[in-house]
Amino acid sequence: MKQDAERRRRRSADPLVALHYQLTETRSRGELDAIVVADASGVVVAGAGSWPVCEELAAYAPLLAEGAWGTMTDAVTSRVESLRKDVEIRALSVGGQEVLLCARRHRRGQGREAGEGVTRDLDDAAQGISRILTAAA
Repeated sequence: MKQDAERRRRRSADPLVALHYQLTETRSRGELDAIVVADASGVVVAGAGSWPVCEELAAYAPLLAEGAWGTMTDAVTSRVESLRKDVEIRALSVGGQEVLLCARRHRRGQGREAGEGVTRDLDDAAQGISRILTAAA
């Protein structure tokens, strides 16, 4: 493979740095406010964007996710409902451990939904994150 054909501009053997590069690129390409990988308990594994926003997304990610993590009681907070409009979540299983990829779009208008590009960017990021974490395991 020619070096010119290499699509990644930055690489790292350190999994946390590699995750940061992956998330930073996805954030830029998808015009995201923040993107974070969180564990099942809502703790940041890696993120790109404002750190307080990354921490908030990670903390709420288990509540926002669909499936087993998405079961919620009737006492859903208004903040969770507010985030639900701007946040995309992907659940990933890596080496038997589940993590959440959580991204918040920039607020550019009322009712803005995730476009096909954002969905594709998050799917690509999920593949990269799985690859990085699998190699590190």
